[in-house]
Amino acid sequence: MTYLVGSNGSGKSNFLDALHLVSDALTGSLENALNSRGGLSEVRRRSNGHPTHFGIRLEFMLPNGVLGHYAFGVGSRQEFGNEVQTEECVLGGLGKGPFFKIEKGVLKKSSEATFPAVTPDRLALVSLSGLTAFRPVFDALTSMGFYNLNPKLMREMQNPQDGRLLKSAGENVASVIGHLERVAPDAMRVIEEYLQTVAPMVQGVERKKIGPMETLEFRQDMAGSKDPWKFLAQNMSDGTLRALGVLTALFQGNRDHAPSLIGVEEPETALHPAASAALREALVRASRKTQVIVTSHSPDLLDDRNLDADSLLAVLSEGGETRIAPLDAASRSTMRDHLFSAGELLRLNQLAPDRDVLEAQGQKQIELFGRAAT
Repeated sequence: MTYLVGSNGSGKSNFLDALHLVSDALTGSLENALNSRGGLSEVRRRSNGHPTHFGIRLEFMLPNGVLGHYAFGVGSRQEFGNEVQTEECVLGGLGKGPFFKIEKGVLKKSSEATFPAVTPDRLALVSLSGLTAFRPVFDALTSMGFYNLNPKLMREMQNPQDGRLLKSAGENVASVIGHLERVAPDAMRVIEEYLQTVAPMVQGVERKKIGPMETLEFRQDMAGSKDPWKFLAQNMSDGTLRALGVLTALFQGNRDHAPSLIGVEEPETALHPAASAALREALVRASRKTQVIVTSHSPDLLDDRNLDADSLLAVLSEGGETRIAPLDAASRSTMRDHLFSAGELLRLNQLAPDRDVLEAQGQKQIELFGRAAT
């Protein structure tokens, strides 16, 4: 469980979107992932050194405990379009497990005897997902889910879609609820229990088919009625729909298919402050099964003196550069001694990053390629 806290414009959302870009580029195409964000010129970090380049490196642990890293660098081609200039994946340490390195569409080295054809305009890991050695990496990176729920889209009639993974704005939430009803009824019960805590009048929710379309149907207590009344999603409040979306994102997994990481933008939006404790409990519960990262401005969400200081990362922007670090010693000590909660420190603007960590970050150039994950 990780909370990213920082002022508006510090880069919290951009950090999540960097991860989201990787997932988008692997499930679709690199070109579409870049174009949907305004093109390479909008994605890259603006600097004088390499104005048309950017790189990403992710270090991870697979479900079987194997450590690894996946990295790629993208640049613009003089003629047209973009190209993957370097791409690398290493599992278990260089020379200790499966690995490959590609430069501009040319294989430089690999542990595998056979290797599919690759092109410089696409990430090679897509083609390599057909190899047993690299399929777990592909699955882990494409099953990351990132959410900024849109009640308007959740309220509309929806075309039936793949319900195994909730889409970013919740536009397939009816299909996901229907999928959970069929294959993970225990998860549905958990979602409904938390939803009733957040919105006490709501007794339950289910997928409702209407002709070729589908939507959600809520059961809600009404004064003077023995049985709950039923309301379609179009009649529900933004807060209720957003709460359902967040809870669905958190508990959508089942034994056969679960997100490897869940990132949620400001899950507390449109919720009554009294619901913060239930939301916080749901976040922690979900994080016992998968990695959860949330961005938040909410003191109410962080208003728990038992909150682990290690679960908070402070985000700030200095000179247009986003910096992320653990809390400083004073903030950690205050939380550890239960003098103030993280929420109270946030109200006082006292959730500060560790300057020693920031200084150490600034003194080294990040290595994208070649070094084994540790």
